[in-house]
Amino acid sequence: MATQHRPTDPRQAVRIGLKLSPLTDLYYHLMRGSWLVLAVVLSSVYLVTNVVFAFLYMTQAEGIGSGPEGGFMDAFAFSVQTLSTIGYGALAPRTGMAHTLVTLESMVGLIGTALATGLVFSKFAQPRAKVLFSNTMVVQRRNGKPVVCFRVGNARGNEIIEASLRISALVPEVTLEGEHMRRLVDLQLLRATTPMFAMTWTVIHEIDEASPLFEHDEASLHGDAIRFIVSFTGIDATFSQTVHARHIYDFHDVKWGHRFVDIVDNTDDGRLRIDYQRFHDTVPIDEASRPTR
Repeated sequence: MATQHRPTDPRQAVRIGLKLSPLTDLYYHLMRGSWLVLAVVLSSVYLVTNVVFAFLYMTQAEGIGSGPEGGFMDAFAFSVQTLSTIGYGALAPRTGMAHTLVTLESMVGLIGTALATGLVFSKFAQPRAKVLFSNTMVVQRRNGKPVVCFRVGNARGNEIIEASLRISALVPEVTLEGEHMRRLVDLQLLRATTPMFAMTWTVIHEIDEASPLFEHDEASLHGDAIRFIVSFTGIDATFSQTVHARHIYDFHDVKWGHRFVDIVDNTDDGRLRIDYQRFHDTVPIDEASRPTR
C-alpha cells in the first residue's frame, strides 16, 4: 500500500527534464541561501584560486625571489599577497612569466573583490519581513457565522505600511470533459489590507455561499487534500522598500471548533503587551459555538 505523503513546499519539488545551469543561477542561489552558504562559497573560491596560482608559480624556476626555491608554501603565500594586494616585500616576481602571472592574478583579485563586496552588500542590504504566521488555521463561529481564521504577527516590531494579504485555496476540480485538475481560488477576506502593520493581525474569511469552502466540512477538507497559500506584501518604513512573506497551510493544519487565545493586553503602566509565546496556541470552544455545515 502506497504511503500518502504530506504536500511539501513547491520550491522543494523534484523537477525532471530541465537542463541544469548552476552558474547562470548562482547569484539567485547565493541570495536565497544562508550566510553560511555564502561564506563557504567565497572562502572556497578564494582558497582554490590561490592554490591554482601557487602551482603556476611553482612551474617557474626561480620565478619568485627572496624565498626557498620551489616551495609550495612560499608560492601559496606569494599568491595570497598578490591576490589580496598585500605585498609584504619578502617575496617578489623575477622572471617575465612570473610578472605575467602576477598581472593576471591581480586582475582576478580586483574582479573577485568587487564581486564578493557586491554579494555581501546585496545580501546584507536585502530587506526581509520578519512576519510570523500561526501554525494552524481555525474554523469557528464569529457573530453567528462560520469563519476560518489564522493569525499574522510582526516579530520585528517595525512599521510595515500599506500591508496587504491574499489567501488562495488549492481545490480539486473536474472539467466537463472529465479532466481532473487543481485550481487556485481566492478567498474573500473581511479585511485584506491595513494601513500600518506593527503587532498582530487576525485574518478572517467568512464561509458563506460564495466561499469555495461552503460545501466542505472537516472530512471533505481532508479527503480533497485542500491547501491554502498565503502571500503578504507591504512597504518597510525603515528601508522604504517592498517586503514579502509567504506561508502554506495544509489540510492537516486546520483545527475545527478551536479559537486562538488572546495574546494582547496592557502592562501596569498602560503600554501594550504581546505574548508571542502563546502566538500559536488555540483552545477548543463549546459545542454550541462549533461551526456546522
